[in-house]
Amino acid sequence: MRFERVALAAVEYVLPQERVRSDELERRLAPLYERLRLREGRLELMTGIVERRFFPPATRSSTVAAQAGRAALERSGLGARIGLLVHASVCRDFLEPATASVVHHTLGLGPRCAAFDLSNACLGFANSLLLVAQQIESGALEAGLVVSGECGRALVDETLRALLANPQADKHTLKSAFASLTIGSGAAAAVLARADLAPGAPRLVRGLARAATEHHVLCHGDHAGSGMLMETDSEALMHAGAALARDTFDEFLQDAGWTRESIQRVVTHQVGVAHRKLVLGHMGLDLGIDFPTVETLGNIGSVSLPLSFARAREAGFIERGQRVALCGIGSGLHCLILGVET
Repeated sequence: MRFERVALAAVEYVLPQERVRSDELERRLAPLYERLRLREGRLELMTGIVERRFFPPATRSSTVAAQAGRAALERSGLGARIGLLVHASVCRDFLEPATASVVHHTLGLGPRCAAFDLSNACLGFANSLLLVAQQIESGALEAGLVVSGECGRALVDETLRALLANPQADKHTLKSAFASLTIGSGAAAAVLARADLAPGAPRLVRGLARAATEHHVLCHGDHAGSGMLMETDSEALMHAGAALARDTFDEFLQDAGWTRESIQRVVTHQVGVAHRKLVLGHMGLDLGIDFPTVETLGNIGSVSLPLSFARAREAGFIERGQRVALCGIGSGLHCLILGVET
């Protein structure tokens, strides 16, 4: 997909204040570690994640998504022109109605602004950017808002509880739960608009998506008790995701007429340090052009990609006049590459 008149008018994020270190989580697992004769430090060693952030208990996705959305609307100045709101989190307030309805009401968006949820694991935000961009390119919208609020505390707490409550838990059980312990929290929002409404803003110029759904069995998450439980074959998922990213990126380059050498920066959905290195290696890109966030923020689901992009711009890592590739991967498996010119 090619876009001639779509701008990223604003990308904003919200981070919780509470920091939770990986060794703190492992201390909560001390009885299991002692029974299995394991040393503390495995979680950070295997994932590279030192800490992640958590919102206060019982924080709703809509609350933090609306906070990020309000910041993006204020930054863009285009609140009156928003014709579509998409809530793209893995987390949601409830199954019905759409969490987007709560965010829509909280932000005071008008009755002519449509709203719905779009869920596709960690890829939901990127999918939503593509969908809104298509609407703008076609002339159906002047501007749209994508929001996401991931509240990972419940998943981590439920994972710890389930591991400690399972007398049969072994090293394999622990390994399949490690992906759940990488999860953090955060919120992000992006306003996309017709380019003439946001002069000087980064332009979204390309997008290409691919699926490899034969791998849908590698990661399953569902409600359990007071939170969620997720079972993941992390190693198989990492290698299958990297292969899909490589194939998607190769096709993206051909479709966009770009070369690896013409890309100054890349932003990836970040799951762990090894995953980041493997994905970029498969894509044939140097680690030095990527902006890492996973070591201190963990895996923030759908928020990871837009938040990393926004922080890279804040830090001056992404500057005006650069060509940037955004690479999103979600379990299922799905991959989406977006091309941005700043």
